[in-house]
Amino acid sequence: MLDIRRLRMLHEFAARGSIARTAEALGYTPSAVSQQLAVLEKEAGTPLLDRTARSAGLTDAGKRLAVHAERILAMVEAAEADLSAHAAQPSGRVVVTAFPSAAVAFAPALARSLREHQHLSLLLREADPAEGLQLVRSGEVEVAIVDDWTGRMSADLDAGDAGHGMLSYYHLVRDPLILVVGRDHPAADPDRPVDLRALRNESWLAAPSSEPSRQAADRLLAAVGLTPPVPSEFEGLGTVANLVARGLGIAIMPRLAVGAYEKRVVVRELPAGLDLARDVFAVARTASVVRPSVAVIVAALRSAARAMARQPAVGAHEPV
Repeated sequence: MLDIRRLRMLHEFAARGSIARTAEALGYTPSAVSQQLAVLEKEAGTPLLDRTARSAGLTDAGKRLAVHAERILAMVEAAEADLSAHAAQPSGRVVVTAFPSAAVAFAPALARSLREHQHLSLLLREADPAEGLQLVRSGEVEVAIVDDWTGRMSADLDAGDAGHGMLSYYHLVRDPLILVVGRDHPAADPDRPVDLRALRNESWLAAPSSEPSRQAADRLLAAVGLTPPVPSEFEGLGTVANLVARGLGIAIMPRLAVGAYEKRVVVRELPAGLDLARDVFAVARTASVVRPSVAVIVAALRSAARAMARQPAVGAHEPV
């Protein structure tokens, strides 16, 4: 008989690609994972891992069993969801991941949902979108808030919500790039058109060049022929917003990332035609969405997103 816990380890190994990363994800030691996978091989009656002195990979049989494991784990979750769907009220623990600015933006809505459902508990963790998606797939996390700068995720979905196999995607907000300046900066004047070229020699602040938001901002500036001096780089868009609020520079960043600094900075919409934006989604396993606890969290995120959409736009579209 194949053990469900060992099947989860195999599924995680197939996704992570190494025993060390599998152990880290599941909270075991590498030796424990290796031992449990060896036991699973005995249960299966065939080698599942091709081990070398430095690495291990799945055999053909291991790959086939990993596919079955994903289906089995989904069926187990569907059974659990069916049982919990008949519970009188949402209860239990829900784990949510979000990239930092989304964690700040959506945390109040999640906190309110906990006040309304006192048998529900929540763990909100920060994780980059790729990690969040993987954690949802592996069953370690119920909901991940992710962003997409490419537009491919939106293009793949029909209008509204859609399920992609084991995952369901819920569009939350479209988050545009905006110009952020200090309250005393000349560009803060709402009656003054935004002229990015006139800001060429300002003290620009930005996230590191490896960050998707920075890459998007660079593309936007290049679109108007603007190559500002090399900006000062800071890890974390919250740090960038804080520095702008202190009058130490200006930045182009996602609207959502302004967060707690909303009242300390001035946000200006960029000129017409420069509407570069990211889409923000909540992602959950399709089988888990019927669970009242997960459904409450998804509903809270969507309600918060609708409230954000009703907020008045900042500034006005102006020519370059």
